[in-house]
Amino acid sequence: MNLPATADVVIIGGGVMGTSTAYHLALKGCRNVLLLERESFFGIQATGKCAGGIRYQFGTEINVRLSLLSLPMLDRFEEELGQPIGLRYCGYLFLLTTEEDVAVFRRNVEMQHRLGVQTEWLEPAQIAEVVPLINLEGVLAGTFHARDGLADPNSVVQGYVSGARRLGAKLLTDVEVTDIRVEGGRVRGVVTNRGEVATPVVVNAAGPWAGVVGEMAGVDLPIVPVRRQIVVTGPMPEVPPDFPFVIDFAQSLYFHREGEGILTGMSNPDEPVGFDQSVDEEWELVHLEAAMKRLPILERAGLASHWAGLYEVSPDAHPILGRIPDVEGFYCIGGFSGHGFMHGPICGLLLAEEVLDGRAHTLDITPLYIDRFQEGREMVEYNVV
Repeated sequence: MNLPATADVVIIGGGVMGTSTAYHLALKGCRNVLLLERESFFGIQATGKCAGGIRYQFGTEINVRLSLLSLPMLDRFEEELGQPIGLRYCGYLFLLTTEEDVAVFRRNVEMQHRLGVQTEWLEPAQIAEVVPLINLEGVLAGTFHARDGLADPNSVVQGYVSGARRLGAKLLTDVEVTDIRVEGGRVRGVVTNRGEVATPVVVNAAGPWAGVVGEMAGVDLPIVPVRRQIVVTGPMPEVPPDFPFVIDFAQSLYFHREGEGILTGMSNPDEPVGFDQSVDEEWELVHLEAAMKRLPILERAGLASHWAGLYEVSPDAHPILGRIPDVEGFYCIGGFSGHGFMHGPICGLLLAEEVLDGRAHTLDITPLYIDRFQEGREMVEYNVV
């Protein structure tokens, strides 16, 4: 498909945020939507490399409210878009090993209950019944929510790509945006490796590269890339089908079933900012040693695959969502800090409302506007893995 000369909206980035935004813009009647992805396939960077988790258990009201809107959209996804997404509600089990985490999670669970999320508080004996394979040394308590779980990120992206195209949107791969035309304080177009497109609206959905795209428009977006990596084991028949998504919170160590094996990851707290996506083998050894201590049967597991990807991290671990006031017609949907996939459905809708209706109305997103950093309205998300 040739690059069109004009578009009503240009979206930069073809992961879950960009494709969801394209679909919801088209669904609301904006037909001249153009999405540009520089890779040869949609959703193969941050979205395709994530663990696929979906959860209601968060530490701020805005994130819980996003989940309350977004996860039901995933429930309806196959019916709405005709695309199965491998939805599996295995539950998230957070293991708490410090008194500080116990105190914070107690407050978070109270907040979740107030919003209608019935997270369970578990004592160690109850945790042992749920996950007998886990070594509970040092575990003081846990939280569990049965309607947390997993979905397939690639299937979600493909569903939105197909849905947006059916509604008339143009979504192109192998097109790299190299500059954004800004004149008189407003967006005029984008420059790409295949030509220019005139447009009054640009949506920055570039994930870990959102800061780079912001610079093209002369905007300083506080979103940086940080490497995270994952290991998947060979078949482990000892792991039951109902094994939950387990998170050793203080270590940022997690496990869940992946096919017949186990997927596990652990965040390196000293990982520098950068775009390196090679596997850090030294950190992988640290990770696997911690993983085998918490889940001893991993000592007998074979390695099936491993990879690294990028988180898109903001200063308060919340997304920057909505219009960027410095440049008229420039919008951002990024900075989700490792938990964006699950909020892709609702955030695409909210941004479509922001662009077409002048303001998001399904949920008040003013707490996620970029001006919160200048105005001291940051709200740190505690439940970051």
